[in-house]
Parts: sequence; C-alpha cells; structure tokens
Amino acid sequence: MARDALARVETQPVELAGDTSLAEAQTVISGAERVVIRFPSFKDGRGFSLAALLRRSGFEGELRATGPVLPDQVDDLLRMGFDAVDIERPDGPARNRNTGGAPYIYQPDPGAVTARPTALHIRALAARKAQAEALAQELDGASPETILTRAAEVYGGRMAMLSSFGAEAALGLALVAQIASGTPILFLDTGLHFPQTLRYRDRLVEHLGLSNLHVLTPDEDEVRAQDPDETLYDHDGQACCDLRKVRPLGRALDPYDALITGRKRYHGGQRGDIPAVEFDGERVKINPFAFLSPEAVSARYKALDLPRHPLAEDGYASIGCWPCTAPSDAPGSRDGRWAGQDREECGIFDPVRAERAKRAGAVRLI
Repeated sequence: MARDALARVETQPVELAGDTSLAEAQTVISGAERVVIRFPSFKDGRGFSLAALLRRSGFEGELRATGPVLPDQVDDLLRMGFDAVDIERPDGPARNRNTGGAPYIYQPDPGAVTARPTALHIRALAARKAQAEALAQELDGASPETILTRAAEVYGGRMAMLSSFGAEAALGLALVAQIASGTPILFLDTGLHFPQTLRYRDRLVEHLGLSNLHVLTPDEDEVRAQDPDETLYDHDGQACCDLRKVRPLGRALDPYDALITGRKRYHGGQRGDIPAVEFDGERVKINPFAFLSPEAVSARYKALDLPRHPLAEDGYASIGCWPCTAPSDAPGSRDGRWAGQDREECGIFDPVRAERAKRAGAVRLI
C-alpha cells in the first residue's frame, strides 16, 4: 500500500477491540478495506496477536493500531502487519506514525517472519494465474512435445525442471534435452536416496548431455537440529520430507516462474486430473506427460533407447528415498511410496505445505 494512500479516508473503518476473537473479527470486517485495532494499554499484547492472525487469514486492507501504545512498540506493530499507528496520549492529541505499509508480517509461530505480498506482486500473480489457465485450455490433451515447446516459448529462462531421477525420469529429461537444453534441472539430494538412484542420476547426466544440473541439499544446521541420527522418517515422515525436500526446493525456486514436472494422471490420487499447465498460487507447474498412458511411456522409452532405473527391474514402480519406498506390482503406480502412512505426496507440489515447512524451519532454528 502506497504511503499517501494511508492518508486518504475512502471508507469508514471497522474498529475492533484487541481481545476480539479471530472468528468474530472475520465476521465483523467482512468486506471492509480499513480496520482499526484498539489497544486498551501498552501492556496488552492481544492486539498484536489479532493483527497477525488477520494477516495470515488473508486480510489485505489497511490495518491501523490505536491506543496508548509506546513509540518503542511501533517497529513490533509493523512486523505484526499494521500499516499505521495512532499513539494516544492523555495530555495531548494522538500522534500518527504512518509506516508506509508494513513490509513484513510476524507469524504466530515464535520468531517466524515472512514477507507480506505487495500490491504489485499480487497483480503479477493474478496475471500468472490467468496465463496458466489460458495455456491449460490451449494445451488440453496435447503431446508432451507440444506442451514443453509452448512452455519454453512462454517462460524461457524463468523455467526449471524438477527431477527425482526415479523410475520414469529419463523420459522427461530426454525431452528437455531435445527441446529446451539449457533448462536448469533441479535434483533434491535428500541424503536418503538409494545408491542406485545416485548412480543412475550420474549415468543419465552423461547419457543425455545434461549441462545444467542443480543438486539441492537440506540445510546442515537444520538437519543437525531436527534429525541428528537420521531417524526422523521413522516417527514423522512428513517432517522428514519438509526438512529434506520441501524447504530445500523452496529456497531454490526464487528465480523461476514455472517448474516442469514428471507427473501423470495415471499416477492417480491428487494427480488424477492434472492439466498440462496449472497455477498453484505462486508458480506455474508444467506437466508435459499428464495425458500419457503407462503403455505410451514404455513405448517412448524403447523408441528413445533410454536406460531404465536399476531398481525398476526389482519391481519398484515409483522411487524416492529408501526408508519410504517399497516395490509395487502395478506399473506406474505410486502404491509403494509411504506405505502405512496416510499420505500420497511429499509436499513439494503443495504451496501451503511449503510455506508451513519454511516457517517451521525458521522457528526451530531460532
């Protein structure tokens, strides 16, 4: 929000007491553009919490603090998501401290601070979403070559490919090598891969002439703090994925607007109806192989004479980290992943999960 916009009075603000519950506040401010949170005392911190919760729940309007707060508290109020502060004094008029729009939101998790989206960023995301939806309609049912070629035209150097170097990875890598050879290839080396996967990765890099491989690893300090004995997977599989996959990928994605994946509809579950192009709320996912059948994938492997992952011969249809991967009888199935756990994805394709994992990492390290 621009600095001068805060000085304009365009609508009547909604005033809330600092002890208002989030549910009640959301009902009261529905449709409001300007909200004032009143602090009864500088010692009362409930208004801080309410502001943070409102920002986290999606309120993007003007948020103003008022009451007998202290000048020293202004920076903390800003971090909570306030845009301006009216400091009331019993011996004189209120003094306004216009923050010019709070650039940060303090999350309720202690110590976790994340950037607040600007109006420019919000408009950019809306444009990105509209473009992705148009491409999805244009490319519905298209071939992998058509989808990837069109994506390269649109996103160019702002596009990367995510590869697990797993059971079906070679086909996507071969296609990228043919159509967009300079595309960065992102590989998440979790430290828990099968040795066969790492050898297969190196073989494919040489076989396909891949020249832009980026190996992403978990933060060493986070690993020491959260999984020093490498047994986190045994009692909290999702936390292990957050640590070793979700957060490292999140740290690497800033340069990119679009990410090529190897997901296919026949994988089932959340992938059962994926389009060729989709917007996840932050970035665009390109799914060139979304519409292929297992038989078509197998035929393409033979036509291109692509080497298979060595574990595929042992019945592994989907291959991830060794603690959470087991053989599966169904070709193309992901049934062998996270056996006994109530989930079917690691979280890297879920922007909400990624944001939570990022905040969790920040909290544990502070």
